[in-house]
Amino acid sequence: MTLSMDIPHAHLPERPSPAGKPVSLFVTCIADALFPQTGMSVVRLLEHLGLTVDFPLAQTCCGQPAFNGGYWKEAKQVARQFLRAFEDAEVIVAPSGSCVAMVRHEYPRLFEGDPDLPRAERLASITWEFTEFLVDGLGIEDLGLRLPEPRTFAFHDSCHGLRILGLRRAARVLLGHVENATIEELSNEEECCGFGGLFSVKMPDISGAMLRRKVDAIEACSADTIVLGDLSCMMQINGGLARRGSPKRARHIADVLADGLEEGVTDGR
Repeated sequence: MTLSMDIPHAHLPERPSPAGKPVSLFVTCIADALFPQTGMSVVRLLEHLGLTVDFPLAQTCCGQPAFNGGYWKEAKQVARQFLRAFEDAEVIVAPSGSCVAMVRHEYPRLFEGDPDLPRAERLASITWEFTEFLVDGLGIEDLGLRLPEPRTFAFHDSCHGLRILGLRRAARVLLGHVENATIEELSNEEECCGFGGLFSVKMPDISGAMLRRKVDAIEACSADTIVLGDLSCMMQINGGLARRGSPKRARHIADVLADGLEEGVTDGR
C-alpha cells in the first residue's frame, strides 16, 4: 500500500503548531445526536496521550447544511454561534472531515466583508480533523494500541476530507501501527458513497446508484470492516450493507482506534 500519495486539495489558511495547547472538541451534529460514542472515543484517545480536552457547551452546528443548500444568510447565523462557542479555543479538533472543511475552507468565504471575518479566520486557522491533528499537527503516528484480536480493515475516503483537506495518509498511518490490525485495499476507496448531505435527498436515484457501487466493492473486499472519518458516510454505507444483509460494517476511525485501548497498553508518544 502506498501511504505517501499526494492528493490535490483546496487552498487553506496556514495553521500554527497545535503542540502543547489544550484541545476544544467540536463533536458535530451527527455525533452529538446519533453517535456520541465516537466523540467519547476521540476524548479517550486524546486523554490517552495526556492532552487536556474541553467541550464548549454552547456549540451547535457549523452551518454546513444551510450553506450547501444556498442559504448563506441562515448559514452565517448558525456559524456566528460557532464563533461565540469557540471564542476562547486554542485548538479545535473534530471527528469529521466534512465539518472541518466547512470551518477551514468556507468560513473565510462566508464571512467575507463581515466584521466577524477576523474571528472566522482565526478559528479556521486552529481547526483540525482528528487524525490529521495527531499525525500532521503533533507528529504522532503510533498510539501504542493493540486490538483484542486480529481484524482486517479497508478504507473509504470521504469526499470533503479527501478533496478539500487532502486527508488520506494520517488515518492509514495510525491504524497501520495498531497491533492485530491488517489493512486491505478497497477497489474504489476514493469514490463517493453517494450521501453528500442534501444531494442524497434531492437526487436519490443517483445517490442510490453510487451507494450500490460502493457496497459492491465492499462486499468484494476481504476486509471485515470499512474505516472512514465521517459519520454521515458511515450511515449511508451501513444502510446499504444492512439492506443487502451483509455482515460487514463501516466504522469511524476513532472508534476503531479506541478498541485498542482496552488492552491497557502504554501510550505511543
